[in-house]
This record gives sequence, C-alpha cells and structure tokens, in this order.
Amino acid sequence: MIPIDRRDFLGGVLATGATLAASALPASQAPKSAPETAASPQTAPEAARDNAASGVDFRYAPVQYQTAFCFPDDPHKSLVGQSGSLLYGYDGSAGVHYFPLKVGFGLHGMRSPKVRSQKLESPTIPIVTTALEYPEASVVLTTFATNLSGEGRVDNVIFEVTSGSDATVDFEPVVDFDCNEEVETDEKDGVVRVFNRKSHQMLFAGKALLKTPLAGAAAGIVARDDDRHQRLTLHRGQASKATPYRAFFRFPQARQNAATLAAGLADPQRLLESCRDFWNSWSPFHAPVDWVVPGRSGEFVRACARNILQAREVRDGKLTFQVGPTCYRGLWVVDGNFILEAARYLGFEKEAHEGLRTTWSGQLPSGQVVALGGNEHWKDTAIAMFTIVRQCELSQDWSLLHELEAEVVHAIQFLRSLQAAAVAQGSALGRYGLLAKGFADGGIDGVRDELTNTVWVLAGLKALTAAAEQQKMDSLKDARLLYTELQAAFSKAAPQEMRRYQTGFDYLPMLLKNDPAWQLPDPWDRPRPQAAQWALSHAIFPGRVFDPHDPIVRGHVQLMQAVTREGIPAETGWNQHQSVWNYNAGFVAEVYLWLGMRQAAHDTFVGFLNHASPQYCWREEQPLQNALVRGYIGDMPHNWASAECIRYARHMLALEDGGHLRLLAGITAAELHAGEEYALSATPTRFGALNLKLEPLDRGQGWRLTYERAHGPAPEKVSLPAALGGRFHFTRTEGAPSKTEGDAVLLDGAATRWTASWKS
Repeated sequence: MIPIDRRDFLGGVLATGATLAASALPASQAPKSAPETAASPQTAPEAARDNAASGVDFRYAPVQYQTAFCFPDDPHKSLVGQSGSLLYGYDGSAGVHYFPLKVGFGLHGMRSPKVRSQKLESPTIPIVTTALEYPEASVVLTTFATNLSGEGRVDNVIFEVTSGSDATVDFEPVVDFDCNEEVETDEKDGVVRVFNRKSHQMLFAGKALLKTPLAGAAAGIVARDDDRHQRLTLHRGQASKATPYRAFFRFPQARQNAATLAAGLADPQRLLESCRDFWNSWSPFHAPVDWVVPGRSGEFVRACARNILQAREVRDGKLTFQVGPTCYRGLWVVDGNFILEAARYLGFEKEAHEGLRTTWSGQLPSGQVVALGGNEHWKDTAIAMFTIVRQCELSQDWSLLHELEAEVVHAIQFLRSLQAAAVAQGSALGRYGLLAKGFADGGIDGVRDELTNTVWVLAGLKALTAAAEQQKMDSLKDARLLYTELQAAFSKAAPQEMRRYQTGFDYLPMLLKNDPAWQLPDPWDRPRPQAAQWALSHAIFPGRVFDPHDPIVRGHVQLMQAVTREGIPAETGWNQHQSVWNYNAGFVAEVYLWLGMRQAAHDTFVGFLNHASPQYCWREEQPLQNALVRGYIGDMPHNWASAECIRYARHMLALEDGGHLRLLAGITAAELHAGEEYALSATPTRFGALNLKLEPLDRGQGWRLTYERAHGPAPEKVSLPAALGGRFHFTRTEGAPSKTEGDAVLLDGAATRWTASWKS
C-alpha cells in the first residue's frame, strides 16, 4: 500500500469592509438575501427537479464502487467491488482503481454477466451479496470476513448458481485472477488450491459443495487476454431452481495454509453465522450514548459508524482514525478533526482521546503539526488546536489541553513565524500581514498566495483563545494577540480580493487575484471560482469566524447555490469539470444549517446521501451522471464523508452555536412525514450530556420534545423552532418558562429538564 497525498491526484453587494465577528446570530436573523433554491440559469431546472423529489434512493451513486467487509480496527482492509470481485494490495501508483490482485467469479460462456444488484445484509452487517445475471442462470456471491480462534483472518465467498428456468443447466464455474504474478493450482480430496507461483503463498482454497461429484476436466489455469489475466476453470456443474450449485472459496489473510482452512471449507454456513453473530453483538454506539434516527438517515448513521471503525487501525502503536482503506489509509489532520468529533458523538470517548494524541504526535521540533496533508498545509497546526479544544469541551475534561500546554504554545509560535515568512517572501500575503504562501488543497495545487490557511488559522486561534480564557491559561495569551492581528489584516485584505461571479454577485475566492493561474490562456485550465471554498465553509461553521451578515458569508452561500448540480455544489474539488466532491456537500449543508436555512440544508444533505453507493459509502470525487470528462478521485469508503453524515444528523437535532444551544434546527416536513420518534441519549455537548426525545402525539397531530441536560456549563440560551415542518406550531413548555421571538422559541439555558409541544 502506497499512501498518496491529495495533491498527487492532479494530472451579495460588496461592503466597504469585511467583518469578522465573535458569534453568529440566531436562526431567526439569518440572511435572507439568497433564496434557498437559487441556482445558475443552466442548472435551475435540475435544482427544481431535485427539490421536488427529495427522497434518498441513491440516484447519483457512482457507477464504480467498492465496499469494505473487514472488522473494526482490522489490519486487513478487505474490499469487494461492485461486481463481486475481491480487491487486494492497493497500489496508488496507477490510480485509485489499481489493485495488484483482483479476484472475480462467474461462469464460462460467450456473454459477460449483468450485475443485477449488490447489497449489505444490513447497515451494520457488512455481509455483501452480489447478484450476477446470465442468459440462462444467475450467480449469487456472498462475501464476508471471519476471524475465528485458531484460524485467524479469512475472507470468504459463497458461490451459488441457480437456473433461470425449470430446466437443469450445465456450466463451468470460473475464478479470474487479474494480477502481475503467475498463479498455479492443484487439487486434492475435492479441495482446489491456488498459489502464487513465485512466492508459493496460497491465495485461496475452494470446494464445490455437491452431494455427488460430477464428471469433468480437472481444474486448471488458462491464460487469456494478457499476462495479467488468468482463469481457473473448475469442474463442470449443474443447477436447477430446486437444486442450486454451491461452491465455497476461502482467502487467507494471515498466510494460513490449506490445512488450517480445511475444516471451514466443509461448513460455510457456520462461518457465515460467526460473522453475523459478531456484527449482531456490535453496536455503532458506545453506552451510555445512543441514537434513534428513523428511516434512511438512521441507516446511514449506523453504516457510517461501521465505516469509520473498519478503516481505523493501530499504526506504530497508535490508534489512528484513518480516512479510508486505500489511498488515504493514514492520518490527515483536517479529516481527523471531523472524524474524531463524529466518534465522540457516537460515544467512543476513549478511542477519540487516543486519536487526538495520535494527531499531536505529529508535531515537529518547529512546533508545526504535520500529517499526510503535507508541510505547506499550515492550517493543520491550527486545526490540531481546534480539535483539542472541541474534544475537551465535549468530554468536559480539559486535562489534555493542560498536559499539552507547552506543545500548544510552541504551535502558536510556529504560526506567528509564518507572518514573518510571508513578509520575507515579498508576497501579496506578506503585504496584507497574513500567513506565508501555502498549499490550499481542494482544487488548488502548489504553494501559492491563497487564503485557506489563513481562514482555518483564524478558526483555530479563535477556539483556542476562548478555551485559554476559560481555563485561565496565561501561557496561551499570544493566541488572542495573533488572532487579533490576523483578523485585522484579513478584514483589510478580503474586500480587495472579492470577485464578481457571472450572475452578478460578489464572492471571496481562496486564490488571490495576483496568481497567474487566473490568466491562463485556456479558460478550461483556470481555477474554478468554487475551488478550495471548503476551508471558507469551515471558517463559517464550525469556526464561526464571520458574522452571518458578512458579505463574505453571503457571497459564499450564493456561490454554492449557483454551482449546485445533482442537489449538491459541483466542481468544488480537484475534478474541476463535470464532477462533484461528494462530502463537500456536508460542509455546505452545515453552513446552511448554522445560517437558519433549514430547507436548503436538508436538500443539500439529501443530495449528499444520494451520491453514496447502495452500501452507504462515498467515493471522494466522482463525475456527474451525464459527464463526458474526468473520472474518480480519492478513497472509498471515504470516512470524512461518513463523519459528515453523522455530524449533520446530530446537528439537525442539537446544534451548538457558541453559547447558544439550538434544538431541532434541521427538522423539516420530510423528517416528520413518517411520524416516527427521534432520540439522542447522553449526546456530548460543550454544555454537558443531553437527552433529547422528539415523539409524535395524538396520532400525528402534534409533537413533543423532552429535554434533559446533565452537569456542565449552562448554555446562555436554548432555542426551538416556533414551527415544525411548516405544519406544527409551538403551544407550550412545561418545566421551564419560554417566550417566542420571531420564528424561534427561547428558553432559559439554566433549566435542566423540560418538555415542549407543537400542535397542527
């Protein structure tokens, strides 16, 4: 496995000043300048169609996808492709689809099969069933992992053939090897074994599960097409509707020999049940945390929890929350911030704490925190600060910040040194008083005059400043000084760097005007306006660097809406033409949610879910459904995407907005349509653990929210929507006084237990 850096994948009315504010405004005061369904002229019909059919049906799923079926923290990141092929030994030197060994299954014949379906047994049970259709027969592949005592990790495939009619069909089962190494086979006592001819390592052992052996040629390898493609043809089989043909293949992951696997070959059902038993005993939530989210969203939350833990791994003795199983099998600081927050929301406190230590273990003697994002990802140092603050406030335990106090001081000093470096470079950033040239990521390559590092550093310093003052840590006072300097410099720079979009609004690009890329001869090669806006989304929320009415925020929202296609912002990443960066939609949905744009947030989140595979996971970037250019980029399953799904589902019920706790901020008519309960038990917040239950009343004629807050700092205020789903109107609270202001109901944050009701 070769880790690949993201950059390696490359082949409003403008006000007189940009304002940075200390806190956001409540939802009732969110900007209304951009209509929630706005789109550029060329995409308006598509946007309208998306809003009219907002259900989750995987309509924008990638054509090519892969699914992890390994265990939590498993060092063997086993993957199955969309046609049932096993994918081994990822090597990024030849692109995201290159695996040195691919093993496929099928029948000999003139025609290739059609993939009829592929599905998981359930969102939390990664037993993958792939149905292949031939003219006169169907093949069902059941793929699963086992890790039995005395046997170790094994991948398993049950191969079943059924006739397409009442007649019995004859066929030759085949196993295809797409690999660089030549393979060889032998057969003894009905067990077929395949070895790497050079290393003699056994690749798999298989057995046909037949009541009586059938006549046929001995199994053997036949080369086809080229040196990479080799085919094992098994004994002739027969099948009917009443009597399927079954074979069983086992792929050792820990260099086991055939003798070790032999007993299991005779009883695949027992092995399948052992896998099922493990996952049935596993929970996506760690007590006392629990979630009740109905429907497809709830399925996604549970599956995404599984995705994250399947990718996680102990590396060099450190628990590492990895982004994915292939090209991003490692630690990225910014991805890790959101994955660790999601892990904490799921109740994995100890693991999130260990993951945070892993992040800070990447600090260099210079004070910089570095991971796989690269040395010019200056923002990673500030993001590490942001992460430690968020993790401490969610745990209500600030001991780790105190423990790492010296390291954090050193990190602040490193960030301050970047101001002097910018001046020494003679760059536009230096003239503004901002940070040195850096790597933007998300569609802007190279070391350039860009703003992503500055806006994330502002977010990190702001969070650290508040924490230092709360904890009375005088050693961190330079965080506020640096924040104030950068804030003032950015406020002067931003108005000069704003640009006019083609439909007539102003926005702040992340690449400064002086960059020569803006003047490239072919417009196709120039940066997209929406490139690298991911960092600005984060600075808006959760960074809360800007006031909601700031022209920068207004321009960002209008830009994201103008480029929306297939329900989500398009061309925001490395694939700059006719493509979508899937989980970028999660960032934008969070911005809309924070701004009180409830329906826009919901629609964008649904668009995000619809870009997942039917196995509840995402590729980082993929083409639009009708695209004629570009391809796929990044890992799959991509667990920053998994984290964004979990975060949005939590925040639509409980959103922390500084000292303001906003409840049900993302509930629309769609969430209430089925009339089913939502609940969060012991969900961690900066105000302590919350218990929330939203339940239907009077056969769907009303709703009741029950609220309990455990020990922790009281929110300055708590707010609820005055109307739920456009149909249900607030009636009363019990246990705490309330008042209605505009479209919000306000409650005293000190109250720890109450109920609120809405009636139609």
